[in-house]
Amino acid sequence: MTLALEAAELPADAIEVGRILDAWGIKGWFKVLPYSASPEALFSSKRWFLLPAEKGAKTFSGPVKLAIKEAKEHSDSVVASAHDVPDRDAAEALRGARIFVARSSFPTPEKDEYYWIDLIGLDVVNREGQALGTVRELMSTGPQTVLVIAYEQDGKPAERLIPFVSAYVDAVDLAARRITVDWQSDY
Repeated sequence: MTLALEAAELPADAIEVGRILDAWGIKGWFKVLPYSASPEALFSSKRWFLLPAEKGAKTFSGPVKLAIKEAKEHSDSVVASAHDVPDRDAAEALRGARIFVARSSFPTPEKDEYYWIDLIGLDVVNREGQALGTVRELMSTGPQTVLVIAYEQDGKPAERLIPFVSAYVDAVDLAARRITVDWQSDY
């Protein structure tokens, strides 16, 4: 079975949310490694965009669109089926493909919940208005998430870690691209 996927252009707001691990079963299902512990973006979008695997055999080139029939949690991963993937051979041809979903199709987060991707790049200031740096990434430490803040000290790159918990985070203003924290620069 050859794979006949529709060529597509990645949406401007495309976010990489996982990759295809392998075929799952014989009816065209495939196993997905989500990049989030809560892979709601995979479940909420019926259109995934794929880029070929970075390593190994390339069974397609350039971005393609995949119309998803169903995606569900299975054990420690996600399994999915798509309209253009009728059997195991077609599913195996997707092995290693990177999955992108339009950010606009993510489910709306609850009050005081944020997608990590929306926090990266925000400026961080303390209650006194002192700039502490910019969110470079987030780390999960198990019980909590930690903001990794990049800044310069004496002309050299440095980082500070601030727990992303209400005891230290006063406000997140996505529109203003700013997080206000109860933290000092010498902590």
